Amino acid sequence: MIVVPDYPRGHDLLRDKVVVVTAAAGTGIGSAAAKRCQEEGAQVVLSDWHERRLAEKADELGLPAIACDVTREDHVQALIAGTVARFGRIDVLINNAGLGGTKSVVDMTDDEWTRVIDVTLNGTFRATRAAIRQFIAQGGGGAIVNNASVLGWRAQAGQAHYAAAKAGVMALTRCAAVDVAEHGIRVNAVAPSLAMHPFLAKVTSDELLAELTAREVSGRAAEPWEVANVMVFLASEYASYLTGEVVSVSSQHA
Repeated sequence: MIVVPDYPRGHDLLRDKVVVVTAAAGTGIGSAAAKRCQEEGAQVVLSDWHERRLAEKADELGLPAIACDVTREDHVQALIAGTVARFGRIDVLINNAGLGGTKSVVDMTDDEWTRVIDVTLNGTFRATRAAIRQFIAQGGGGAIVNNASVLGWRAQAGQAHYAAAKAGVMALTRCAAVDVAEHGIRVNAVAPSLAMHPFLAKVTSDELLAELTAREVSGRAAEPWEVANVMVFLASEYASYLTGEVVSVSSQHA
C-alpha cells in the first residue's frame, strides 16, 4: 500500500533565521523549501528569475521577493544586498536554481550544454560565493544548502548536461565546505531522486515517470515538501556537525 505521510507541523527549527531561497516560485522544491522555512520560524526571502510567478508565490506566502537570474553576477549581488538591507543579515542560503532538459550527447548543442551548466552549476557557485562573503563579513557562521540530484551519482539517458552539472554541485559543496570551515560556515546538499510537482509532470513523459517511480521502494515519488524537510534539517542547528555532505533523499532500490 502506498502511503503519503501527513504534512508536518513546524518546530521553530529556524526561528529568527534569515533565509534566502533561489528558484522559489512555482510548485517545486524551492517553493516548498520556502514554505517549510517560514513554518519553522524563519524570515524568508524568495527569489526567482520569473517575475510573475515569483510575485504570485510571494503574495501567496506573504513573503518578500527579489527577482534574480543566477546566471548574472549583478543579480546575485543584488539578491544578497537586498536581503541584508531588509533584515540586516543572512543566515541561510538554499540554492535551488537549476535547469534540465533531455537530449542525447549526440545531438546536444554547445548552447544547450552551456545553458544547463550556467544555471545549475555556475549559478550555485555565484550564489554560494556571494553568501559566504556576507557570512564572513557578519563575523562567521551561516549555512548553505544546495540542491543536487541522484543523477550526480548515476547515469540516465539524455541527461549528460544535467548530471554533469549536479555532480559539479556535489563537488562544489564538498570543497566549499573545506574552504570555509574555519569561519564556522556549513555547506551541504541534498540529492533527491524523484519529487513530483506539476512542472516536472509537464516536461516529462508518462513512460519515464512510470519508470522512475518504479525504482522507488516506496512505490511513489517524493512530495516536494519531503525534500524541503531535509533542507530545513541541514540548515538548522540539528545539523551542526554536518558539512561537506550530500544527503540522498530517495527510496530507491539498491
